[in-house]
Amino acid sequence: MELKFLLDTNVVIDHLANELPEPAANFIDNLLPAVSIISKIELLGWHKASEEDIEQIQYFVSLAHVFPLDESVERETIRLRQILKIKTPDAIIAATALVHGLTLVSRNIQDFQSIPNLNVIDPWKA
Repeated sequence: MELKFLLDTNVVIDHLANELPEPAANFIDNLLPAVSIISKIELLGWHKASEEDIEQIQYFVSLAHVFPLDESVERETIRLRQILKIKTPDAIIAATALVHGLTLVSRNIQDFQSIPNLNVIDPWKA
C-alpha cells in the first residue's frame, strides 16, 4: 500500500479516542498509517494519557510507518523555520510531509496554511 498521507498528532489522538467524524475515521482506518517521529514522541509522551491510552498508542505506532528525522527533513525544517514563524514540532511535521510528497492530515489547518506547497486536509471538514 502506497503512503499518501501523514497524520498529525492531533488526528491520531482524536482517532484513538473515537472523536473523529465517521467518514474521517473510516478514511483513516483504510490507510497505512504514517506519522513523523515528532508525532510518535508527542503521542508516547502525552502527559494526560492513561495506561489504556498508552497501550492503544503503542499499538498504533507499531502499525504505523514512522518517518525519521533524517538529513533531508532536517534541512527542510531549518528552511521553514528561517522563512516562517512556525513552532519546531510543526516545522518537522510539515517538512516530513513535504520531503516525502505526502498530504498532511491535521485539525490545525491554521498552523500549516502559510507553508508553500504543503497540501493539508482537515478530517473534520473533509
